Amino acid sequence: MVRPVRLWAPNARAVDVITDAGRQPMQSEAAGWFITELAPGTTYSFSLDGGPARPDPRSAYQPESVHGPSQVIDLSRYSWRSAPEVGIDALTSVMYEIHVGTFTSDGTLAAAATRLPDLARLGVTMVELMPLAAFPGRAGWGYDGVGLWAVHEAYGGPEQLQAFVDAAHELGIGVCLDVVYNHLGPSGNYLAEFGPYFTDAHHTPWGAAINLDGPDSRPVRDFIIDNALRWFTDFRIDALRLDAVHALIDDSATHLLAELSDRVGELRASTGRPLRLIAESDLNDVAMVTPTSRGGLGMDAQWDDDIHHAVHAWLTGERQGYYADFGESTVLAKALTEVFVHNGTFSSFRGVHWGAPVPPDVDARRFITFTENHDQVGNRGMGDRPSERLPSSLVAGGAALMLLAPFTPMLFMGQEWSASTPFPFFTDHAEDELAHAIREGRRKEFAEHGWADLYGPDAAVPDPQDPATADSAVLNWDERTTEPHARMLQWYTDLIALRREYFGDGAHEQVVTPSFGDHWFAMRRGPLTVLVNRYESEVSIPDVSGEVVLSYCQPGTEVSRIDAGVSLPALSTAVLSSGAPTTF
Repeated sequence: MVRPVRLWAPNARAVDVITDAGRQPMQSEAAGWFITELAPGTTYSFSLDGGPARPDPRSAYQPESVHGPSQVIDLSRYSWRSAPEVGIDALTSVMYEIHVGTFTSDGTLAAAATRLPDLARLGVTMVELMPLAAFPGRAGWGYDGVGLWAVHEAYGGPEQLQAFVDAAHELGIGVCLDVVYNHLGPSGNYLAEFGPYFTDAHHTPWGAAINLDGPDSRPVRDFIIDNALRWFTDFRIDALRLDAVHALIDDSATHLLAELSDRVGELRASTGRPLRLIAESDLNDVAMVTPTSRGGLGMDAQWDDDIHHAVHAWLTGERQGYYADFGESTVLAKALTEVFVHNGTFSSFRGVHWGAPVPPDVDARRFITFTENHDQVGNRGMGDRPSERLPSSLVAGGAALMLLAPFTPMLFMGQEWSASTPFPFFTDHAEDELAHAIREGRRKEFAEHGWADLYGPDAAVPDPQDPATADSAVLNWDERTTEPHARMLQWYTDLIALRREYFGDGAHEQVVTPSFGDHWFAMRRGPLTVLVNRYESEVSIPDVSGEVVLSYCQPGTEVSRIDAGVSLPALSTAVLSSGAPTTF
């Protein structure tokens, strides 16, 4: 059965479709649209005004590469095992971010699906996939995608994504997909040849901005909105994480994010599934997660880097780069109680006053928190994880603060067992000039962020183009059964179980009341208190009640009670309970 294939090319006089059968003209429609009909399995390209063959901007399948021809695929032929109404809410989840290419040695969605039972046993209820949109080469983070409607072929293509989501839903795990609408990568980006997808009226760190508010911007906006909706429909994705939305510059009456929120809301109502939009934003502005009906941008949640920075800098003592304003106990307390550290205060890293306060009635679950993610590990000079520099007991302390706080927590793959593998930045570009530019860019960033002060003056940034760099990030799943990894895996499993037992879906006991000393910190939420001692000597913490339900101490030491308080050994973490969990 043939299917309609449509192309928007407003500047073209004529468009041909090129198949194995030859070159045929497409029928011209109004407003710059062209149409033809092709059967599933047909390989095809477009030629504008006799120009070179180009892949379809809305191609769902790029079997060869982002430079090669597209192929018609019928996504409706997949036979789903899970019910269509199945849906998992990101705002009640424990999330887990993975990079498909390094999550397993095979590096495919099919291989990743075999590890879903392990995540279910851990207590994970939402997997976040780093970008899958087709990008050049085999190895990469995915943020330089250019085939936004396709699934990277090296990961298994679109049908493997459907099967992955199906397997996840059967285990009660939702799937969030990371999508990038603020720019396209430099290699294989043919959008500008088809129409005014970009504008010089605005600029981003990647160059000209996506045309969201200029002439002919309506089809560009539809390109993005249609793309988002089809992940929910064709693939039954549960949530989308929108990359760097602050770079979606839109001066029109209705911001793209608000329009997208309303359209997803309509789909949510019609399907009954809790579809969610999660923004990555560094604006520290609660308008991002304020409903459109109240004048906001309507995102359901957003990543919160300030909490990560506050926890990381307090535990490690690092102050380089964007950690400059973080590290003090007072700052950690502010992050855990007020969401944003920079909520109208001066940011020395940015050189301006930044952010705005979060009203106390905003649901804390709208903020995604983490002690590791692809950025905070991968953008370090060596891609090293906190466990490379911290004793296990303090890594455990960061995990306890994250998982028992009222926010929506997210782990990064392998974090639960303190994986020894790093996660450096890596690419696979064939163009020599582009590969050189990427290498030089990483070296420059290494110097600008002061990483040499941390790693030493002779440290060399890993070569992003060297296949060994990507290989170094592949998780070693066998580590989980050896020490100290097995103990850490049990710690995370117990913490997640404790979170479920005491706080259910997270909507209860939202108040966090920390207290602290020079080297210790206490976070209290409902009947639970998290205690962390980063000092190399024992500390006495006053006015702490409850029984120890979990502890992670150095060998040969343990938490003990003292009058009206607790004695916490050096470099240790404990969780105390002063009452029974609420029945949900």
